[in-house]
Amino acid sequence: MARYDVRPAAAVFALVTLSACTSNGSAAGGAQARVVHTHPTASQSRTQAATSRGPAAAWPTYHGDNQRSGTSGAPALKAPLHRSWSKGLDGAVYAQPIVVGRLVITATEHNTVYALRPRTGHVVWRHHLGAPVPQSDLPCGNIDPSGITGTPTYDRATGSIFVVTETTGSHHTLRALNWRNGHVRWRRNLDILPNRERNAEQQRGGLLVSHGRVYVAFGGRFGDCGNYVGYVVGVPTDGTGRSLHYAVPTAREAGIWAAPGPVQDKTEGDLYVASGNGAETNGQYDGSDSVIRLSMKLSRTGFFAPATWQQDNQQDLDLGSSSPVINPVTMQVAIAGKRGTVYVLHDLKGVGKSVAKTLTGCASYGGAAFAGQLVVMPCSDGIRRLDVAGRASRWDWQVPGVAGSPVIAGRRVYALDQDNGDLVDINFGTGHVVTRIDVGPVSRFATPVPVGPRVYVGTLSGVVAVHGS
Repeated sequence: MARYDVRPAAAVFALVTLSACTSNGSAAGGAQARVVHTHPTASQSRTQAATSRGPAAAWPTYHGDNQRSGTSGAPALKAPLHRSWSKGLDGAVYAQPIVVGRLVITATEHNTVYALRPRTGHVVWRHHLGAPVPQSDLPCGNIDPSGITGTPTYDRATGSIFVVTETTGSHHTLRALNWRNGHVRWRRNLDILPNRERNAEQQRGGLLVSHGRVYVAFGGRFGDCGNYVGYVVGVPTDGTGRSLHYAVPTAREAGIWAAPGPVQDKTEGDLYVASGNGAETNGQYDGSDSVIRLSMKLSRTGFFAPATWQQDNQQDLDLGSSSPVINPVTMQVAIAGKRGTVYVLHDLKGVGKSVAKTLTGCASYGGAAFAGQLVVMPCSDGIRRLDVAGRASRWDWQVPGVAGSPVIAGRRVYALDQDNGDLVDINFGTGHVVTRIDVGPVSRFATPVPVGPRVYVGTLSGVVAVHGS
């Protein structure tokens, strides 16, 4: 067993010990893993759970944890930065890579999942999970083809990696893969809403595992075409038993599409999501354009919508372009949507209620990162650091032009400049750009992964690993 023991440079960062185990029984490098499509019995699943516990994971889900903090215990990279390796894969990488044991797990829009060695990029195993859907077969959208878009997640208790594929006919399928070799343990159809058009749905948000279930959020495609509605599904991690779901109570739209997917409150365990534009009629609020709190059984227990929700819906200024951030000290919720207003909420009690503070200046797309009460938000004109402590929240600094979803490691912020294809290294305290390095074309929602001595970036052609001097 190899072990990384890394300590951040400031007290606001939690101590994180990153453990990793060598993969046994993996397919030979580059070999195609055998496909096994199964629906296990309850007894089989119990046996599997008892024998399949996997290794620790340094980065098991979007932004590293269920709170989507985006904060790593890894040290800052020393400038200047260099490429450790780059690996061309069979399609674009929109999902954030995850790190399980000594494997970097990466999924592509071609519906292939890869396990790569962190030091070299060597392919330990790869598994193609079906033909993706070409843009020509879809009513709208801007991803071509559409395969795996949402960030996978890992469950140590079962040793399973969960991914959602979109395959021919726009079938959305949750699959549980053995972390060692990529073999499919079971699969489950997620197109569960009646009278909806699955080709109008898109699974973009990161998956989340908690309390024996994997949670998956759905929205629409770029263009908001077709008859779809935003919803969340909860499926048992052993593949048996019934699924739970929550659907936004609107006639159409209200997609739950932000890249982080569901966010979990560490104290109470509730899930938070944000919905987009809905199809309200006769001026009646329809559950759209809001922050929604869900129980683990996916019952709505609270919501907040701006007082301007009708105008926001009409002008495509929905709140669901980013995910909520839960202040670990005060338990307040902060969120910014397309309008450019940041809401700091002390509870979710309805339309226009429980707003503690507002700020302007951040139309946000993607996932924020936070350390203590300092939040770095992905604003469309450049990331900003927000101090949510005290009575008056305030902006501390901004980095113009660097709009990608940020992560934090060792008093540094790492984010992507999509226009130039650069990974940018920023001083967390001052917002000063320390250095940058070209990693190639990336998607708007690409997010770096800082683990150990490297930062990993999914690009439109594969994965790039960056190390310091």
